[in-house]
Amino acid sequence: MELIRYNRFMRQSLVRSYTRSFNGFAAYITPQEQEKLAGHEKVVSIFPSTTFYPQTTRSWDFLGLAENVHRNPTVESDTIIGVIDTGIWPESESFNDEGFGPPPKKWKGVCKGGNNFTCNNKLIGARYYNSQSPTVDSARDKDGHGSHTASIAAGNYVKDASFYGIAQGTARGGVPSARIAAYKACNGDGCQTTDLLAAFDDAIADGVDIITISVGGDYPSQLENDVIAIGSLHAFQKGILVTQSAGNRGRVSSVMPWIFTVGASSTDRGIVTKVAIGNGTIFTGKTVNSFSSTGTSVPVVYGKDVSSRCNELSALSCRPGCLDTDLVKGKIVLCSLFGGVKEAFRAGALGSVSSQRLFFQSPAVADESSVVPLAASALNPNDFQVVQSYFNSTKSPKLDILKSESVRNLDAPLVASFSSRGPNRILTDILKPDITAPGIEILAAFSPMGSPSFNPSDKRSVNYSILSGTSMSCPHVAGAAAYVKSFHPNWSPSAIKSALMTTAWKMDPTKDSLAEFSYGAGHIDPVKAVDPGLVYETFTDNYIKMFCGLGYDSAKLSKIFGVNITCSAGQHGRSKDLNYPSMTSYINTSVTFSEYFTRTVTNVGLANSTYKVTTSTRPDYNITVTPNILTFGATNEKKSFDVIISGKINNGKMVSALLEWSDGVRKVRSPIVVYPNNL
Repeated sequence: MELIRYNRFMRQSLVRSYTRSFNGFAAYITPQEQEKLAGHEKVVSIFPSTTFYPQTTRSWDFLGLAENVHRNPTVESDTIIGVIDTGIWPESESFNDEGFGPPPKKWKGVCKGGNNFTCNNKLIGARYYNSQSPTVDSARDKDGHGSHTASIAAGNYVKDASFYGIAQGTARGGVPSARIAAYKACNGDGCQTTDLLAAFDDAIADGVDIITISVGGDYPSQLENDVIAIGSLHAFQKGILVTQSAGNRGRVSSVMPWIFTVGASSTDRGIVTKVAIGNGTIFTGKTVNSFSSTGTSVPVVYGKDVSSRCNELSALSCRPGCLDTDLVKGKIVLCSLFGGVKEAFRAGALGSVSSQRLFFQSPAVADESSVVPLAASALNPNDFQVVQSYFNSTKSPKLDILKSESVRNLDAPLVASFSSRGPNRILTDILKPDITAPGIEILAAFSPMGSPSFNPSDKRSVNYSILSGTSMSCPHVAGAAAYVKSFHPNWSPSAIKSALMTTAWKMDPTKDSLAEFSYGAGHIDPVKAVDPGLVYETFTDNYIKMFCGLGYDSAKLSKIFGVNITCSAGQHGRSKDLNYPSMTSYINTSVTFSEYFTRTVTNVGLANSTYKVTTSTRPDYNITVTPNILTFGATNEKKSFDVIISGKINNGKMVSALLEWSDGVRKVRSPIVVYPNNL
């Protein structure tokens, strides 16, 4: 397979060759050279350099993976999680190797972390890549993102961790005894495709068991142009499961079926910042505010009244550069948009109270608190209007911003407002995201070199911080997958993925208009996934058959998959025929439909077992399953069944249904989604 990246603005030069797990190279070439190379029979695709971005304690307890949960410590200690991210802070207590033995014998990697970087028996490997940033000379995490994701997946137990006393408790990963290998392919400017491919190439050859990559683009890409999809395909072929964040930018960009795509959702702990005004009214806002109470003696001003160089609308919002330092220093500023917090901080304000329209969107959408560089709180629009009215009607308004506190979320889990949704625009019959996991207000390890608010002027230095994003949910699933693998070391990546999907918590589609396109199969339950009963397995041949049926070129597929492939003439098929744990069909109609699926399950539970099927019921659809009873006489025995769902589309909305096999103890649940072409 020849994969070629280019940068049309640079002189010709070889940047990197990929030879360990797949064949390709990155080079600077001219448009003329690109055109010439594109005609070569051994070239799969040529695509320009692209920048991808990182998708930014209580959570494991919420998932049922308590500190005293049953573990298989010997196998867990032989499990290696590869983290492709912004590097790692090796001195963090989350990566201390006290009590760890030597690395597993299967480990073939190295510690090339740069100067003053030392690995140990917990952090067993490190590499860094600098094709586009020559000044990067270390795997050390200067941002905080990579340390955070690594510790979520496999950090040690660290007691009394907190962010300035907020969210205090024991910080730990899903598999605290597992080993970590860090691959720094990202920095403050993003993640270059050249470096991401190199990280995959190395991680696969180094012998990791699971790869977590909290990185993604703005839009989904076709297979031949998606470096993460290509890298993760070769990982899959080597028995390595790859988890990827769904993204925080609207449309899910992680779309290939061998990738475990993760959305973000809430836990039963939330973080809020209260605001008290002079008449005794208290409002609850969303930020992570580590600063002590501002008190009521601090003057309060409005953005529009402390700006001499912006129009009224911009000043109301506290747009960048609008606030006059001499008018706001030492005061609390009211800003109509949450983004004004940055400007208030720049101008020297003591605090800021703002409206955030992205927060509090609906009862069925979870919003996050983000770390702020000064005392601040973001109120829902109605509460902010009350504060405005109080300010306008009071001669000497008083306002107190309190330090953040933890509260109980009784409605969790809900999908985060920022979490990217489906449907899948590349493989329209593959449900994405696959699953959801905690990604809101997660306390985990951080780099003391990074700003906790990601504001360069915020000079606070912390070892643990609170972040939100699908970046945080992704390593939760990596940790959960490693936990399952510690009990089933020989399970395939698709078996582990299926186990986590079919045992996930059922979520209520009536609370989310996009239902499975928001949360996939549901919310992960690592403990139940250890004993799923049945699994849906997919192998390389299944993916090849799917792409052949979709009309992909045999020669191109041969180079991508690394095997000889001959697609049959006239072969037709859809991605809905893949043996996937979810069942999805994109239909070219807005009225009636009848869709057919066939699936095969493998018995991984009791040798002699019988499973009976139940399905959801609603007036607008009917589901028939044949046979409706599956009887197994041996472990690893396979049984197939057919599903027909027929009905009608109401008002252009998706149909959200469920199929569940049960032996009376285990429940093997699959979502069924039918959606029209206008969704």
